[in-house]
Amino acid sequence: MTDELPPESPEPAAPAPDEPPKPPTFPPGEKVCGNCKLWRAHSVDPVKGWVGSCRMQESRGLFPPSAPICNVFAPRGEAAAALKVEAKEQRAKPLKNIGPVIRASTGTRVVSSPTAVPRVDPNTPIDFEGDTMTRQELMELFLEASGLADVPLAQKWEGGTLRLVPANPELQPKDIPIDALFHKVVMLRDRLRTMEQKINAHAKLTDAEKVELQQYLTRCYGSLTTFNVLFRDKNDYFVGQKGDE
Repeated sequence: MTDELPPESPEPAAPAPDEPPKPPTFPPGEKVCGNCKLWRAHSVDPVKGWVGSCRMQESRGLFPPSAPICNVFAPRGEAAAALKVEAKEQRAKPLKNIGPVIRASTGTRVVSSPTAVPRVDPNTPIDFEGDTMTRQELMELFLEASGLADVPLAQKWEGGTLRLVPANPELQPKDIPIDALFHKVVMLRDRLRTMEQKINAHAKLTDAEKVELQQYLTRCYGSLTTFNVLFRDKNDYFVGQKGDE
């Protein structure tokens, strides 16, 4: 009769890392910052819970999504789709001829009269709630908040995966969805553009200091031109100094 060894006890499983709770959600009709496109989740505060920032009012710092809305509230969800349909219908609306009708013996013909349309310089500075920016920059912010100016990913990368392979074959590679990487690249580009606007509008910086800081930003853009392959439209590219990419 052989002695049977007692079964080995299973090793205790490693404790799962603490995962932060998901940002709170609110009913669509509730007037809170969490339902606004301009509010972005940032981190979990030990006292306040989830906090985030506002794209249009960055001076407010980090605050919870339950904060009441302000006058630049841009609702999430179906509002963006409605704006897209409305904008498309407005673009498709034909222009009405307002020229005079001239009647002659040979028939009737319409003469188009020239209309004077005032041209507005897109670089005109505008004071928007204490933050100075150009008319074009303000329009881009409104379009982005309404969902009409989404930055598109190149079609060949949609659904793709970026794999980081270590030199040690015993280590596992890391897979990153290209969509997630592209989102972070776009967010970084927007932060650099916001910084550039604030430098240009800063009242206490001299022109020489603004030029020096602008050179650093231009070099940052040049270092990021590698990611231009992800963008579908060239207008969204990073642009640095020529020969400094």
